Amino acid sequence: MGEMRVVGIRVEAPQNQPVLLLREAEGARYLAIWIGQSEAASIALQQRGIEPPRPLTHDLIVNLCAAFDQDLTQVRIVDMQEGTFYAEMAFSGGAVVSARPSDAIAVAMRVGATIIASEEVLDDAGLAMPEEEGGEPGEAPSEEDLEAFREFLDQVSPEDFLGPDAPEES
Repeated sequence: MGEMRVVGIRVEAPQNQPVLLLREAEGARYLAIWIGQSEAASIALQQRGIEPPRPLTHDLIVNLCAAFDQDLTQVRIVDMQEGTFYAEMAFSGGAVVSARPSDAIAVAMRVGATIIASEEVLDDAGLAMPEEEGGEPGEAPSEEDLEAFREFLDQVSPEDFLGPDAPEES
């Protein structure tokens, strides 16, 4: 299974439904993962460098890992079924734990762990964004790219990401 690291985590809120945007480190594809409000708030706080007075759930997970002398080394987005993404958290001691991508990424952001997606997931659910002229692969997206993506997200629903094998509605 070929895997690629993804960067450029952003939380947008089209139609009041938060979506986590991940961008390939070496390419122009994005993953859009609809997430819950609390996970979006946790990720947004971390992005802004805001430290709550008491640990949030994702901070607690980081603290538990430290207490058990385990480092989160990698978050892997490994599958997508019927529009739902699946992730794994890989730890320094060799343990791999199944997780929701939003939770795994919220923890990864706090400890600087690598976030990757399988090539299969990127092929099935990756959304291609044209490279900005003069831009380098892996470069942070421009504000124009993000605005175009926001417009796209305003027109799309979670059902649009069910993939080619999705059951047809009756």
